[in-house]
Amino acid sequence: MELLQIGEVSAHTELSIKTIRHYDDVGLVVPSARSAGGFRLYTGEDVARLIAIRRMKPLGFTLEEMRELLDALAVLDDDTSTAAERAEAADAVAQFHRRAADACATLSKQLGYARELTEQLDRYQTR
Repeated sequence: MELLQIGEVSAHTELSIKTIRHYDDVGLVVPSARSAGGFRLYTGEDVARLIAIRRMKPLGFTLEEMRELLDALAVLDDDTSTAAERAEAADAVAQFHRRAADACATLSKQLGYARELTEQLDRYQTR
């Protein structure tokens, strides 16, 4: 298992080192290991969690909601989860999916407006 230092994780996730440390401090993504010198070391699974957070943040999810979704995904990925745990986790994921889809629709509409404005202003750039 390859372990990555925080700088490498920052490059992979496009999150700042400060942000990654904050997520550790609040217990959202705790590094899986520490080096002998005490440096944070992250697994591929840790990086995947950080990327999921990066995707959720611009959609307005709170830290608690991020934690809830990540926990639900972990339950669904865990073969030892009970049927009741899996059902509850699947319901949570479905709710988050709906919210993400709604956010996509809103952002698509806003992007369309931005493109319209850009095209309108382009006419003035050639004068």
